[in-house]
Amino acid sequence: MASSSRRRWAMTGTAALVAVTMSGCLQAPNSGGGAGAGLDGYVDNASVDGDHKVTILGAYGGDEQKNFEASLAPFEKDSGIDIQYTSDPDFTTKIKQLVRSGATPDIGFFPQPGGLLELAGQGYIQPIDTYLDYDKLDKTLVPGFLDSVRMNGRVYGAPMRMANKSIVWYPKKAWDAAGYQVPKTQAELTKLTDQMKSDGVTPWCMAWGADQATGWVGTDWIEQYMLTLYGPDVYNQWTSHEIPFDDPKVVAAFDAFGKIAKGDGTVYGGTKSVLNTTVAESMVPAFRNPPGCMLERQGNFEISFLDPKIQADLDNEVGIFEWPSENAGEAPPILGGGDLAALFNGNDTDAQKVMQFLTSDQFGAEWAQAGGWLSPHTTFDQTNYPNATTKQIADMAAQAPAVVFDGSDVMPKEVGSGTFWTGMDEWLQGKSSADTAQAIESSWPR
Repeated sequence: MASSSRRRWAMTGTAALVAVTMSGCLQAPNSGGGAGAGLDGYVDNASVDGDHKVTILGAYGGDEQKNFEASLAPFEKDSGIDIQYTSDPDFTTKIKQLVRSGATPDIGFFPQPGGLLELAGQGYIQPIDTYLDYDKLDKTLVPGFLDSVRMNGRVYGAPMRMANKSIVWYPKKAWDAAGYQVPKTQAELTKLTDQMKSDGVTPWCMAWGADQATGWVGTDWIEQYMLTLYGPDVYNQWTSHEIPFDDPKVVAAFDAFGKIAKGDGTVYGGTKSVLNTTVAESMVPAFRNPPGCMLERQGNFEISFLDPKIQADLDNEVGIFEWPSENAGEAPPILGGGDLAALFNGNDTDAQKVMQFLTSDQFGAEWAQAGGWLSPHTTFDQTNYPNATTKQIADMAAQAPAVVFDGSDVMPKEVGSGTFWTGMDEWLQGKSSADTAQAIESSWPR
């Protein structure tokens, strides 16, 4: 993608790929087509227009579901619409099962743009321009966000929350006592880690343990280096397989990360500890006295991993900075993600109203106040965020020159949550960068 002075959500290339490979009828503007339009034998089992009930399927449950439902309550009271949310942690598989059985919800929350566009390409999902004010929406979103779900000139989903993964966390009190300064470039970051080593402090906290998902943290690191070293254009070419996974640039990104992950005395506990420690425990050593490690690169959801006492005094206990750029004077692009709301039942005016609310800057105040949620809108009232740290995280994305979607979420499932994950584990245990990249490339669906 050509560079632009306008901040944007950088296109991942998935839309172009799906448009070429997927067949099926696409709905015309104001066609009135609902879920499964043009597909023989498909029966839509979503809510009936006028019954004032709207069904939603998403992946998150627990406290997140509780906070989401709290954010819906004022709207439900004012509109008279009963929103029925169902959680399924295996959303990607479940939504395809429901499509095949003709029992789709009115609305689905997609964690990955590829899955959304796949179903849109088959005619199951309503284009947003048939029920949303596209121009108004685009002006309030992190610029360009909608490009991640664009296909053949139409957009088929809109974000209802955002993630920022380009954050470095540190224990603020120990950091201030040591007099460390926030690095602005990769060279300064390297100099900082060398300084920490000379001070007798292990620079990086790191943990990948996540049962069958062990390795996903490593994929985020490679994505971060691909974005930082080469920019959004090359990053998008890589995630959409316009360049192979074993391209020399990718191998170089592995080697750059290797200086941290496999460096002598650079990561707390070494490689064995990284694989055997759960992700949520990664930063625990940072808050010991003295700290066992000082830096952690992780998404905004790191807040939920922290000890409750630290969460309660977050601004005083934790400091953050955005992952620095390669070159001095450049604003760094952001590795991000989000949950994308899509409408299956386009004939239901109540479902349309719910989508209008969910994708507006008026949604999410209660969830934001509870913590752990970021609005994708630059116009969202930031007084709803519970602390200055969360406001800073939101500003990073809003002010970035580009934000790209998490690469493993864009890649085919066989790779993104398959060989890429397992390949990272093998790489950390000693497999070379070139051999790891070549093995992942060989697994890419043909």
